Amino acid sequence: MYDKILLPLDASPTDRAIIEHIKKLAGIMHSQVVLFHVATGASAQFRGADAAGKEIDESRAYLERVQTEFEAANIPAMAELGYGEPAKEIIKWIQEKGCDLVAMATHGHKLLADIALGTTASRVQHNVSVPVLLLRAR
Repeated sequence: MYDKILLPLDASPTDRAIIEHIKKLAGIMHSQVVLFHVATGASAQFRGADAAGKEIDESRAYLERVQTEFEAANIPAMAELGYGEPAKEIIKWIQEKGCDLVAMATHGHKLLADIALGTTASRVQHNVSVPVLLLRAR
């Protein structure tokens, strides 16, 4: 049912709940998990895949740690790093590479904050044609 699950991560404590949830789901469904983080700093915004620096190094290290965690649970996982604006890059990834499910943690902002800031999760769910699982982080 879910052969490939895209798991966008923001490298914050918010990720933990969705990581644990997807480990269980992917184990049951025998899914491959694609861990995806979008670097948003100045270097990433302007240089894209040629970006370098502390943010890029820390992002890659974070993805490697999470990938190792999935693999230790016998769940095939790969990690990819995007560059720029998170919602735009997640949507682009889905359109270009495809997946069966997108699973994201949400920060649980209130209505006014969501209207003012626009949420990555909301923008993704309204612009893709695959199921989107949203899990509110505590």
